[in-house]
Amino acid sequence: MRFTEIDLFGVYVAPISVMMIGAWLIFLPLRQVAVRLGVLRRVWHPVLFEFAAYMTVLSVIVLFISY
Repeated sequence: MRFTEIDLFGVYVAPISVMMIGAWLIFLPLRQVAVRLGVLRRVWHPVLFEFAAYMTVLSVIVLFISY
């Protein structure tokens, strides 16, 4: 699939920006689950762990759309 610009209320935006927002919306509930299970208390650097988890979700979205 070829990534093309998306018309959002008359403004063309890059498709990665829409994917980043989608990944953030998927990541938020996953973060809440990690907080409730205590995962963030057991990792060495919680912010780095969250960033890596967000990038993983974003990568899965990009790979899924490009497939």
